[in-house]
Amino acid sequence: MEKRDVKNFSPLALAFMGDAVYEQLVRERILRRGNANVADMHKMKIAKVCAAFQSAAVERVLPLLDEDELAVYKRGRNTSGSVPRNADTADYRRATGLESLFGYLHLLGHEERKLEIFGVIFSESELENF
Repeated sequence: MEKRDVKNFSPLALAFMGDAVYEQLVRERILRRGNANVADMHKMKIAKVCAAFQSAAVERVLPLLDEDELAVYKRGRNTSGSVPRNADTADYRRATGLESLFGYLHLLGHEERKLEIFGVIFSESELENF
């Protein structure tokens, strides 16, 4: 897709896509660690695909973003939407911004950049705790 087309999507539409992209990357990372009990893999996935974890990950990612990426993140973070009862509002908004960024990069076909940012989120220490 063209950048101008992707920028026309609402932040929540980008987050809708980004949520799926991010979760798939997490699932692949878990699966590449080796075969395991599905219930255990699900618990690992839930721990990394939640607002609190994604919010904390934003702190590692923000310094690396270019102007366009930061604008997409901020649009996603600042969008209004319903916050789940089990999520902190600030964490949920930051997570939505991160998901918007992943959706944006995916729709533009920026696979290397998407993987680079994902790699920053999952540093070596994070992998040990996976």
